[in-house]
Amino acid sequence: MRAFVRVAIIALTMLAVAGPAALSGADAVSTGGSTAAAGTIGAGGGHSCAVTADGALKCWGNNESGQLGDGTTLDRARPTAVSGLASGVRAVSAGLSHTCALATNGGVKCWGRNGQGQLGDGTTTSQTQPVDVSGLGSGVAAIAAGHAHTCALTTGGGVKCWGNNTYGQIGDGGACGENCRTPQDVSGLGSGVSAIAVGGHHTCALTDGGGVLCWGDNTFGQVGDGTTEDRNAPVDVTGLSSGISVIGAGGGGHTCAAAETAGLKCWGNNEFGQLGEDRGCRTPCVTPADVQGLTGRVVDVAGGYFFTCALTEAGAVKCWGNNDFGKLGDNRVCGGLCGVPVDVIGLASGAAAVATGSRHACAATAAGGVLCWGDNFDGQLGDDGECGTRCFSPVEVGLVPALSGDANCDGRTNSIDAALVLQFVAALLSALSCPDGADVNGDGLVNAIDATLILQYSAGLLPGLPP
Repeated sequence: MRAFVRVAIIALTMLAVAGPAALSGADAVSTGGSTAAAGTIGAGGGHSCAVTADGALKCWGNNESGQLGDGTTLDRARPTAVSGLASGVRAVSAGLSHTCALATNGGVKCWGRNGQGQLGDGTTTSQTQPVDVSGLGSGVAAIAAGHAHTCALTTGGGVKCWGNNTYGQIGDGGACGENCRTPQDVSGLGSGVSAIAVGGHHTCALTDGGGVLCWGDNTFGQVGDGTTEDRNAPVDVTGLSSGISVIGAGGGGHTCAAAETAGLKCWGNNEFGQLGEDRGCRTPCVTPADVQGLTGRVVDVAGGYFFTCALTEAGAVKCWGNNDFGKLGDNRVCGGLCGVPVDVIGLASGAAAVATGSRHACAATAAGGVLCWGDNFDGQLGDDGECGTRCFSPVEVGLVPALSGDANCDGRTNSIDAALVLQFVAALLSALSCPDGADVNGDGLVNAIDATLILQYSAGLLPGLPP
């Protein structure tokens, strides 16, 4: 069995972080969570990321806008190292076509598409490698990336957002205009917040007192204030003024909140049963209602594009809603639509975190592995395409390539791969783990430069290899 990504199981105090994203041109998602592994995995529009046990960040899948952060725009069907983030990463959040990382020192970096300022670096220039978010070099406790906006929870309990503000999802009362290229303070939330969640075009916050506030796009009632009017500043969610411990926001315009004791409530778009209840409210559902079959405590929840997944206190992952592409992970036993939660195959226990993308989902296990399922067209399941373009049940995310083929994970098989494999066989490389084992100059890429350096070192022309 191939080695697989081993995520860091880190105690992240106050880290109710995001992971998800959206279908192209539509929505993105993110989740707030309170598990020990929260934020160690992220699922985006067509890509995924994981924080490894040693604090490195790896991403895989669609890379059209540079959202994998490896300095290229080549899709990857296996994890690739994010440039400059070989250590010191605390959490990750994957948006539609951009990604953000939270460092252990509280700083935030983002990369990928930036047409609406979602990278927060003061520009609208897309980036294939991480750049610093303006003014957030430290002091951040959690991050959440959506369709085209991003938010951060500060260590002081305040919320800042940046990027697209068409629907008021930045929450600044509309002061910065349609697009905000640097972080803006969310109105009235300078302190007292313990978790954040970002949906396609809306945002939510969990207060220290267990209450939920939301703002932004409210077309489907996802803000939860009993209306369908967009909100450019936070408003209270009806009936959720206390007692909530976890929040999540979905890509198709829905939101969920888990109670401290037991149970889960959802509201907003219910076109495909993603709210997990049967009250005759197809869409919109403008106030929270209980999800059927989840009577125990939910410790993590993530909303995808027209589907939802939850992690129970017992370590089980359950999903419901639209089941196209196998994104519920039940081998399509329940069919194309499941209006109530179903068990994800192989994850009846042992899961530590869950993240949902537009048409796929991933779970981090307590043993340190990552499993993904659903759409695999862009390689977002990280299994090197072994299960095909759709995987109806979880597959392991692989790290180690075979000793032939695309050894440096650049999407091509050529003389560089042949040289690397020969060097490994000759014991000039201690490992051929893609791409770490052969990236001798530490630039995040494995190419002819690395191959040449290894040969020069073995010939005694170099006193040592670069770190």
